[in-house]
Parts: sequence; C-alpha cells; structure tokens
Amino acid sequence: MPHSVQIQPGGQSFELPDHTTILQGALDAGFILPYGCRDGACGSCKGRVLAGEVDHGKASLTALTEAERATGMALFCCATARSDLTLECHQVSSASDLPVKKLPCRVQRLERVAEDVMLVEVKLPATEQFQFRAGQYIDFLLQGNRRRSFSIANAPQDATHLELHVRRVPEGEFTGHVFETMKEKDILRFEGPLGSFYLREASDRPIILLAGGTGFAPIKGLVEYALKVGIDRPMSLYWGSRNKAGLYMDQLARDWQKALPGFRYVPVLSDEGWAGRTGLVHQAVMDDHPDLSGHQVYACGAPAMIDAARRDFGRCGLPDDQFFADAFTYASDPAP
Repeated sequence: MPHSVQIQPGGQSFELPDHTTILQGALDAGFILPYGCRDGACGSCKGRVLAGEVDHGKASLTALTEAERATGMALFCCATARSDLTLECHQVSSASDLPVKKLPCRVQRLERVAEDVMLVEVKLPATEQFQFRAGQYIDFLLQGNRRRSFSIANAPQDATHLELHVRRVPEGEFTGHVFETMKEKDILRFEGPLGSFYLREASDRPIILLAGGTGFAPIKGLVEYALKVGIDRPMSLYWGSRNKAGLYMDQLARDWQKALPGFRYVPVLSDEGWAGRTGLVHQAVMDDHPDLSGHQVYACGAPAMIDAARRDFGRCGLPDDQFFADAFTYASDPAP
C-alpha cells in the first residue's frame, strides 16, 4: 500500500507507492529534490528522515555511513518507505519550472578530443523548446529500456545544440558505438534535463570547481554560463587527470583566466613527470584552501573522488549544504 510523504519546511506532500524510491516518487509527483547520479554514489540526494522508517536499499556505506543512518539520514534515490514519512529538505522545486522532456536529436559533430574522449554535439529539434540549467545532464534512450547519462557541457543561453563529452568505457556497447560507428546526421532520442547540479546564484561565496577526467564537462557548462551572465564571484577550477592527455581542453581552461575576472585554473596530474601540480586533485584544493568554511564547492568525477572530497572538505570546515556533486558511474553492456 502507498505511504504518505511530507516534506518540511515547505509543506509539500505526495503519495509514495510500495517499492518506489523517495526521489522517484517525488519526481513523479512533480517535485524536484536535489539529486545527481540516481545510483547511490554521489550523495547529492542525502537528506534527513524526521519521522517514519525507510529501507535504505542499495545505498553504499561510503555514500551513507552507519553513523549517518543512525541519525536519520538517507539517500532519497535509494530509500523506500516502510511507513508514512516526514522528510527534511530545504531545496524543493517544481518540475514545471524546467519540464523534463523526451526528444529526438541529430548528431551534428563528432570530434575526438583525446584518445578515449569524444566530443559529441547533437542538434536540438527546431520545433520544440528545450530548457536546461548549466551543469545538468541528459539520458540517451536506448533499445531494451536502457539509458546512458551524459552531462551537458555548454551553457543554456540560446542553445540550439547540446555538447557532450563521452569517455570510452571498456566493453561499453554505447560508447563503442560512439567511437566506431556513430556518424553525423544519426538520430538519437534523449530525456532531460536531469539532475540538480547547477550554480546556486543567490550565494556570494567564492566558488571551487573540482573536476576529474570528463567530470570537466558540466564544469565547462557552469563556467560558460558564468561568462555569459557576468558572474563575478571568485572561481577556482581544479582539474585532475592521470596524465596531460586527460586535460583534453587545457587551453580553453587557461583562456578562461583571461576572460573571467577572479578565475583561477589549477591542473593536477596523478602521474609524475611534469612541472605542474601532482597528486590527488582534491588534496590540491585543501593545500591551497585549508579553511573552506566560507566557500561553495561544485565537484564532478568518479564516485571515489566525490566521496573523498566530501569527507575531507568537511574536515576543512566546508558546510554540508555547500557541497554540490555529480558522480559519474559507468554502465557496461558487453557485446554478445
């Protein structure tokens, strides 16, 4: 039987069917709670259960610790209801603000920007308006009810296309298609916009952007948006990669330092052998900013990087509600 869900302090309410996650139930009811990967990896949907009991589902202990569970925290993308619930969530918006749509698109550009990274540009339909926030993502809709998620790498102003950065996944059927057989003018279908990874413009806090690999894609969208609207908050980009080839738009990031007042770019490689910063990219942030209590962080990359940054930045004083993340998880469909 369905359970009733109340959200405080806003007072929103909806009915949650059995075996439906809190996040999906809210989205189905027209309410957008903070979320990112929808897979229990990024922690963006973490919130407090004020009353009632939940099943935590597949939430991992790295994204949601036993101590957090004991204090009533849950990952709304994984948790289902065992009773009526009262939740605490301060960032609830209406799905009607930016409606999620299923649309066709046409491949208009393919450019290999690194050995394992393809820039894919798809043209939006001229007859249908598609609105999104910089940093959000789309799902390509594939046969067999499968989906593949990719962040939008361009700003939304006057957008007639979407730019996506696709990293090749070993034995990945879709990414293999992108690199081997996809052609310009191919038609794809997608659903979006998705996710709550976007710039919180009401704040005046200095911004730290943390990217790992192709986690640079949504960060690029955020920076281009800031350039277009004239955001003048101090902004520092830390982009981590194993080697220099992984910084596949390094010159573009360097050019932003000239175009955007207060912008700083710090590339960090995990491999030795170059004159720049080396080691873990989130450690470079802490080396430069031992006190993060007055900052706002936007992080995108592998779940391990997101987990480490969330944990360690908290030790540097960063408030939980000033850490916004999108963790990349990769699905693999081995070819038969």
